Amino acid sequence: MDTYSLKAVADLPPSFRSIFSFRYFNSLQSECFSTCFLSDVNMVISAPTGSGKTVLFELCIMRLLSKFITGDGFIHQKGTLKTVYIAPSKALVQEKLRDWSQKLNSMEITCLELTGDNESYNIQSIQDADIILTTPEKFDVVTRYCIKDGGLGFFSDVALVLIDEVHLLNDPRGAALEAIVSRIKMLARKPEMQSSPLSNVRFLAVSATIPNINDLGEWLMAPPQGIKRFGEEMRPVKLTTKVFGYTPAKNDFLFEKRLQNYIFDLLIQYSGGKSALIFCSTRKGAQEAAQRLAQIAMTFGHSSPFVRSRDQLDRLKEASLSCSDKQLQSYVVYGVGYHNGGLSSKDRSIIEGLFLNGDLRVLCTTNTLALGINLPAHTVIIKSTQYFNKEKGAYMEYERSMVLQMCGRAGRPPFDDTGIVIIMTRKETAHLYENLLNGCEIVESQLLPCMMEHLTAEIVQSTVSDITRAIEWMKCSFLYIRMKKSPQSYSFLKGLSGDQIEKHLLEICVDKVKELSQYQMVWTDEDGFLLKALEPGRLMTKYYLKFDTMKHIILAPVNCNIEEALRIICQAEETAWIQLRRNEKKCLNDINNDKDGRLRYHVLDDRGKRKKRIQTREEKIFVLVNDCLSGDPLVRDLSMSQDVNSICTNGSRIAKGMKEYFMHSKSYRGALSSTIIAKCLHQKLWDDSLYLLKQLPGIGMVTAKALQSMGVTSFDTLREADPRKIELVTGRKYPFGNHIKESLFLLPPKVQMVLEESKGQKPGMSKLLITLTRLSQPSQSARKHYADMIVGIEEENVILFFERIRVEDFSSPYSATVLFSTPQQGKMSIKANLIFEQFIGIDLHQKVVVTPLAELSLNPKCKPRLQQLCSSEPEDLCIINDDVTSISLLTSDEQIKNSISMPSFNLIDEDPPDDLNYTPVLEAEDDCKIITERTVFDHIKKKAKDLPVLPLSSDNKSSPSMQAFNLIRKRTREDYVDFGDDCLDLFLSKVPSAQFPEPPPEPCTADAGTFTGIHDTMAVHNTSSLLENTELATEHDLSGHTTLTEETVVQQMRKKLKNSSIVDNLNVTKAWDYGKMDKGIIKIPMITEIKDNISIKMKSPCPNPEHAIYKQRPNPNFKRKE
Repeated sequence: MDTYSLKAVADLPPSFRSIFSFRYFNSLQSECFSTCFLSDVNMVISAPTGSGKTVLFELCIMRLLSKFITGDGFIHQKGTLKTVYIAPSKALVQEKLRDWSQKLNSMEITCLELTGDNESYNIQSIQDADIILTTPEKFDVVTRYCIKDGGLGFFSDVALVLIDEVHLLNDPRGAALEAIVSRIKMLARKPEMQSSPLSNVRFLAVSATIPNINDLGEWLMAPPQGIKRFGEEMRPVKLTTKVFGYTPAKNDFLFEKRLQNYIFDLLIQYSGGKSALIFCSTRKGAQEAAQRLAQIAMTFGHSSPFVRSRDQLDRLKEASLSCSDKQLQSYVVYGVGYHNGGLSSKDRSIIEGLFLNGDLRVLCTTNTLALGINLPAHTVIIKSTQYFNKEKGAYMEYERSMVLQMCGRAGRPPFDDTGIVIIMTRKETAHLYENLLNGCEIVESQLLPCMMEHLTAEIVQSTVSDITRAIEWMKCSFLYIRMKKSPQSYSFLKGLSGDQIEKHLLEICVDKVKELSQYQMVWTDEDGFLLKALEPGRLMTKYYLKFDTMKHIILAPVNCNIEEALRIICQAEETAWIQLRRNEKKCLNDINNDKDGRLRYHVLDDRGKRKKRIQTREEKIFVLVNDCLSGDPLVRDLSMSQDVNSICTNGSRIAKGMKEYFMHSKSYRGALSSTIIAKCLHQKLWDDSLYLLKQLPGIGMVTAKALQSMGVTSFDTLREADPRKIELVTGRKYPFGNHIKESLFLLPPKVQMVLEESKGQKPGMSKLLITLTRLSQPSQSARKHYADMIVGIEEENVILFFERIRVEDFSSPYSATVLFSTPQQGKMSIKANLIFEQFIGIDLHQKVVVTPLAELSLNPKCKPRLQQLCSSEPEDLCIINDDVTSISLLTSDEQIKNSISMPSFNLIDEDPPDDLNYTPVLEAEDDCKIITERTVFDHIKKKAKDLPVLPLSSDNKSSPSMQAFNLIRKRTREDYVDFGDDCLDLFLSKVPSAQFPEPPPEPCTADAGTFTGIHDTMAVHNTSSLLENTELATEHDLSGHTTLTEETVVQQMRKKLKNSSIVDNLNVTKAWDYGKMDKGIIKIPMITEIKDNISIKMKSPCPNPEHAIYKQRPNPNFKRKE
C-alpha cells in the first residue's frame, strides 16, 4: 500500500483517538481499517509475527463500543456488549490485560482475566465485564460447570470474539478452541437468542502465515472481503531463519544441557556482534547458558567478543555493582546476563535497560519474555524446542504460537533492517519447524480424538439435545471443514461426496452416543434419538476428565478402598504420557522392595508377594505415588520427580470427580476413600504420616524430621511446644519458633463432633443427632476452610447423610439429625466423618453401634430380680395362667427370626360384656404386680382407641396383608398385653397343635412353631443359652398333636421348675368359659435387664371371631436400648 493511502488515527471518533499512541496506521492496518472499523463482517487475517495484528483487535473493539456513542457523547452500559479475547497462553492474556486495562480505563471499560492464575472471579464479575480475556481450556471449563449457577447467562451478551494465534488449532490443545467456537455458533442459532447480541456475534481470528486460511474463513463464516493474507513483505524487518537438528541425548535434560556448548559458535557466526536473545526453557537453564558464555568470554581476556569499547565496559562494571544477585554481577562485566522471574525487580530493570541501550549484548532468558516485555534483538536463538510442562510433568514441544512469538523478537526497527532466527532442535523435528517458519504447515483439526469428551460437554449444557443437534454441532466445527477437504487425514476414503461425509458424521455420532449410553453417561430413548446427560457424564464434564478415566471410575468396585482408588488414578488417561524408562527400573525396584517398611502399598505379583521387577507405566506410577506419600521420598531423579508432581496434580482432580461419583451412587466406602486420597495427593502426604507438619509454610523435610525427634509430629503437639526449644532442635535463630507457631493460625478452627442416638417417632426408625461445636475462634485470614460431613452405615456401605460445611461460618453448636431404620437383627455401625478439604491430620471420625430392633428397654427397678432370673437353673422359662391349660415356651432362634420377618395384626375385642368379673390389681410385696383379666383388657382397649382400622378389600383378590389377616383370623386369639412402665410386657406363646378336652364349637388352635408377627413376639439376640435342651418344646415338636390335661401340665411344670423361684405355687383350675377368666391371677417378676433373649406370650380366652374388631397397630414395646 502506498504511503499516501495510510489511514490516520484522526479518522476515528474523538472518543477513541487516545487509545493509539501513533498518528498513522501501518500498511497492514490501513488495508484492514475499513473492514475492521466500518463493517461488522467476520474476518480471518494471516500475517507474519510483528506486523501489527494487535491493532486490528483494538479497531474491532472500537467498532463495538461505537454503538454507545450518541448525540450526548459516549454513554457506556456496563456488560451489555461483551468481547471475548482467546489466546493460547496465560502470558499473552496477561500482557493484553495490562495493555487494554490501561488504554480503556478512561472509558470505564472493565477487563476480566479468566485463566488458571486468577480464581477470584464469580458469576457477577463475569456478568459485569466488558472484555473477557481467557485461554481456550479455562473458558471451556468455566462455561462447562457453571451452567447450573447461570454460567452461560453472559453468552447472550457476547457480541465479539477475538481469536489470537488461531493456528493453535493444529496443536492437541486446539480441540478446546474448536469446541468453544462451535458452542458459540450453536448458541447463536437458537431461536431464543434472536433478540440478543449473540445472534449477530462477530469473529476475528489472526494467525501466522498458513497455507489453508480459506478453510479457517469458511469455518468462521467470513466473506471473501474478510479473508486477508499478508506475506513477509509486511514484516518491518526482513527475517532470516535457520533450523539446526542435533542428535538426541539419553534424556531431555541432558540434551538441553549439551546444546549450551554450541551457542557461542552460533553467536560468533550469525550475530555479527549485535544484540542476541537466547530463549531457554527454564530459569536454571538460562543461568547455566549465561554462565557457560561468560566462562568462554573470560578466556579472551580484555578482547571479549561481547564488549567492543572501553566506555561499554565501564558502564557494565558500574551497573554490575548495583545488582544484588552476586552471580549476575560476575556475568554482566563480560557483556552477558540472564533475565527470569527469579530476579528482583531492581535487577530486572537494570538488565532490561542495559540490553535496550546495547551495552549488554547477550541476554539468556526464559520463553515467557517472548510474551511479556518487548525486548527485541537482532538475533534470536531458541535453545531446544522443548519445555517442561508442569501440568503434565514432562518435556513437550513448544506450541507453534510460542515459537512464532519468540521468532517475532528478531529484528530491531529502526536500529536494524534485518534479523535472524536460529532454532536448535532434534533431527527428527527439524523439518516441522522449517515448514512452520516458511508458512507451509497446513492447519488440521484435533477434535476427533477427544470427540467423546466434548460431545458429552455439549449434551450436559443442553446445546445438543438429540442426534440431529449433534450432527449440527459437528458441522459447526473445523473438523467438518477439513473432512470435506482432506478425508484421508481422518481415516476416511479419499474423494467422498458431501452426502457420504454427512453419513459418516451420523455414524460417528451414533457410535459415540451408544458408548456414552453404555456407561450411563447419557440417556437415550428407545430409538436412540433424544439425548440427556446423566450424573456420570456431568461429573466427567465438570472435572474435565478423559472418557477412559471416567470408565475406570464407573467400573470401580462398590466397596472401593483407598488402595483401589489409587490404582484407578494410576490407570488414568491424563497420565498416559508418562513412560517407564530403562534407567528408572532399578530405582523403582528398590523402592517397591521396601526394606524399611516405608510404603503403605506395594506392587504385588500373582502370588501376593512384592514384585521384584517393575514392568509397566501403571506400576511405575503406583510406586512413585506411594513413595511420595510416605512424606520422605527416596526418588531424587529430576525426571521422576517431575512425573510425581504431575501425577499428584492430576490425581487430586480425578479423585475429586471420583468422590462425587461415589456420592451419587451412595457408596460410603468409595466416597470416604476418594475424599481422603484427594487430600493426600494434594499435600503429598498420607493422613497418618509422621511429617504432617510439612503442610505448614516454613517447614520442610529437614525441619519436620528435627521436630519429629523432639516428639512434635502433629498440630496439637506443635501448639504445646516451646518456641525456643523448636529453634534449638532445628538449629534456627530467633524468632523462627514464633513464626512456626504463628503458622498454626492458617489451620481451620478446632471442631468437636458428638453423636447421640435416640428413638425415632416412627416405629422401627431411629435417629442420630450429630452436634458440631467450634472450640476455637476463626482466624482473621481471608482464606475460608471447608469440610465434608459424610455419615454412612459401614455394613451396608450406604451414605445416610452428606453436607459441605464452611468451618468458620456455621452457627456453633450446629446440629444435624439423620434418620435411619433400626436393624431387625445383628448390629449396625454408623460412622460420621468430618473431613477437612485442605489439611490432613485434623479429620474427625466418630462411630456409634446400633443394637437390633428387638432389643428390650426395661425398667431399672427390676435389675435385682433379673439377676435372680438369669442365675436360676432351669433352661425353659414357663409362665402358667391359672385358667388356661396351654403352656408358653421359649422357641428356637430360627422361629424367632421367622416371627420378626412376618407381618403383624393385633386382634382387638369389642367392649367386654357387663357380666365380667373384675378383680382389682394388687401390689405384691416383692415388686410384682397382680394382673387380672380386667386390667389386661382395659389396657388393650385403651391402646386400641386411637389406632386406624385395617381396611377390608371388597374384591376377591386380597392383598398380601389381607391374606395374613385372614390367616390370623383362623388362629387362636392372642391379646397383646402392656403393663406400663413399671413392668415387662409379657406374651404367652401358643402350645403347638394343642387339643383341649371338650373344645368349643370353634376351637382356637395354633400350628406348631408359628408366630403371628413382629408385634406378637419380642425377640432379642443370643437366645441359644436359654433355648438349649428345651425338652418340652422338643417333645411337642416331635409328637405333633398332643392332648393336654391338668395333670400332664402340672407334672411337666414341676419337673422343669422344681428349683425355680419364678412360680411359687401352681394353682391350675380347669375353666373354659369362652371369654371369662376365673381366679386368673399371675405373679410376674419385675425385669429390667436381660442377658439372653426372652420371647413370652399370654394366651387369652378364645374370643368369638365373628364379634372381633380387627385393627393393626405398632408395638410400643420395641424400644431401643439407650
